[in-house]
Amino acid sequence: MVASIVKPILEESVEELYQNLFPECLKMADLGCSSGPNTVLIVSEIIDIIGTTSHNLNRPPPSLQAFLNDLPGNDFNAIFKSLESFYRKLETEKGNMFGHCFISGVPGSFYGRLFPNNSLHFIHSSYALMWISEVPKGLVSKTGEALNKGNICIAKTSPPAVFKAYFDQFERDFALFLKSRAEELVSGGCMVLTTMGSIKSDDPLCIWEVVGLKLNDMVLEGIIEESKLDTFNLPYYATTSEEVKKVIEAEGSFTLHKLEAFKMDWDTYIKKANKGLDKHSREAIIANDIRAVGEPILASHFGEAVMDDLFRRFKEAVLDHMVKENCQYVNLVISLTKKG
Repeated sequence: MVASIVKPILEESVEELYQNLFPECLKMADLGCSSGPNTVLIVSEIIDIIGTTSHNLNRPPPSLQAFLNDLPGNDFNAIFKSLESFYRKLETEKGNMFGHCFISGVPGSFYGRLFPNNSLHFIHSSYALMWISEVPKGLVSKTGEALNKGNICIAKTSPPAVFKAYFDQFERDFALFLKSRAEELVSGGCMVLTTMGSIKSDDPLCIWEVVGLKLNDMVLEGIIEESKLDTFNLPYYATTSEEVKKVIEAEGSFTLHKLEAFKMDWDTYIKKANKGLDKHSREAIIANDIRAVGEPILASHFGEAVMDDLFRRFKEAVLDHMVKENCQYVNLVISLTKKG
C-alpha cells in the first residue's frame, strides 16, 4: 500500500529531474538505508524510472552513482556482500538498457553534512526522519522530576511541556536536515521523503505507546523499577503535515511540490502480503518488526533479560489496542525541489 502511493510521486520527481538536468551520471543518496533484503530496492526503482524515461526521450541511459547512508552501527558489510548478486541481476535484466551503476556506503548522521557542495541530484529517505537526533533535553523539571512519567514517547497523557520539547527538537533537526541537503544538492535537485506522521501531534496514537503500556504493567508487577521507566524516552517524533510545511517554509531552501498523508491499520502491510494470516500470526509479525527496531535501545536501558517478556506482552495486546483505540499508522510523503 505504501509503495503504491509513493511510487507515482517518486516517478514524477525523478522523471522531471532527469528531463531538466540530463546528467550523464545521476548521483543519488538514500538516507537511513538500514540493512536487509530491501536496502537496494530504491536503487532498482530509480534505474527503472531513468531507463524508461531516457528510452522514451531517445537518449542514451545515464550511469547511476548511489550512496547508501545510515548511522555507523548499521550493518554495511551485509549490504556490500549483497552487491555482487545485485549487479549480476542488473546486467541480466537491463543489459545495455542502462549505464553503469556504482553503489557505496556513507556512514554518519543525516542531521548534518554528508556530501560535498552541489554533488547530488536526488535524495531519498524512507521511514528514518521520525527518529530525531536525540531525546529532547526538556523532559525533566527544574526539581529533577520526570515530566513524561510513565510514557516512553509522546502519548495522550503527556503534558504540554513534553509536546513542546519534542516539537522543538524535531524543528531544529528537520531544519538542519533541510539546510544540509540544500548545500549538497545541485540547483533543481529533488528529494522524496517518507516518514511516520500524526494527524494531531497531541493525539499521536503511536504504536510505541503500546510498548510503554506493557512496560508500565511490568513496573506494577515489580519486574522493572519505576525509576527506570520514568527516565526513559525514545528519540521519536511523528510530525504533522502542518509542522512539516512550517519548517520547510521557514528554512527556505526548497519548493514543496507534494505533501500527502495517508492512513493504514498497523497490520495492513501484513494482510496485503498474505491475506490468509490469522490474528495471532499478524501479531507475531508486528511484534518481531517492532522488536527489531526498538530492542537495541530498550535493552540498553531496561536490560536484555526482560525483552522476551516485554515483547510477548506487546504481541498479545497490540491488535486489540489498535481496534479499541482506532489506531492507524499515519504516513507522510514529501516531494521537494531545491530552489535555483
